[in-house]
Amino acid sequence: MRIPRIYEPMPLGVGQTLALSEDGANHIGRVLRMQAGQALELFNGDGQQYQALITHVGKKSVEVNIESAQTLSVESPLAIHLGQVISRGDKMDFTIQKSVELGVTCITPLFSERCGVKLPADRLEKKREQWQKVVISACEQCGRNTVPMVRMPMELDDWLAEQTLELKLNLHPRAEYSISTLPVPEHGVRLLIGPEGGLSSDEIARTVTHDFKEMLLGPRVLRTETAALTVITALQCRFGDLA
Repeated sequence: MRIPRIYEPMPLGVGQTLALSEDGANHIGRVLRMQAGQALELFNGDGQQYQALITHVGKKSVEVNIESAQTLSVESPLAIHLGQVISRGDKMDFTIQKSVELGVTCITPLFSERCGVKLPADRLEKKREQWQKVVISACEQCGRNTVPMVRMPMELDDWLAEQTLELKLNLHPRAEYSISTLPVPEHGVRLLIGPEGGLSSDEIARTVTHDFKEMLLGPRVLRTETAALTVITALQCRFGDLA
């Protein structure tokens, strides 16, 4: 059986005894039904993973003792900042989850002209927190000890205008570049993925104004969630750590 990995958002150290957070205790005690004496692994995003032993399991609490720590990075040498126009239903959660598994380092949810999702200002932070939990769950599953950040949702034009040294990329069916002809991204990649209805012609023109390079992925039109994961995979194969 694979040793469960649990994210604990607190300082961790060898020899420390601690009570797991409510989410962690529920998963270990109620979902997995683990008992005292069993092993689990903790991480908090500091780049280390901590081997722990369960010392007590109560109805709503789980206590563990940290026995050792290991610095282990499975991070790609290619940093990818994903700017994803928000998609409907579970598609956004799916895109975030899988992009984290593929090595994305930062995610900014975006609003565009054809974005099918409307979020009032008072719900933005709650939604961001929900997406951050998706990121954490993906890190627990895939073994990452560094937790990517989900930024507050923002307007596409504001994101395009941010100053950065990243290689800026946008998919376009008549693009000049393909994955194989892209320049080496010395400062990482800023990848824009549009909504289900695509970017408007005006928005595409503004990406060019902000020095985004138009990239051709292939002859077929991909759904937004398929496009994001396909491009990330291709970039990791070309410049990152996927063989």
